[in-house]
Amino acid sequence: MTGDEADPTGLIREAYRIEGITPADCRTIFLDWALGAPADMRAPLETLLMLYGADAPEHPMTDVLRAALASPPAPRRRGGYAGRRKA
Repeated sequence: MTGDEADPTGLIREAYRIEGITPADCRTIFLDWALGAPADMRAPLETLLMLYGADAPEHPMTDVLRAALASPPAPRRRGGYAGRRKA
């Protein structure tokens, strides 16, 4: 997958170019990108990390992309009333 296929609108590329961007800004940009991304985002995320994250490992967008690739925690049973309540 190429960078143009992974980031057709260039949102992620531009985020890496913004000086002083905050983690909150990066999360907002990522959400905007994710709304237009394919259902299986693993390949585009890996491509974006390879293209931009390797050159900027300390950039907040790199952290956001890594977090998006991480597996979600296993669901846990809620205790008390919330665990026994029927939905």
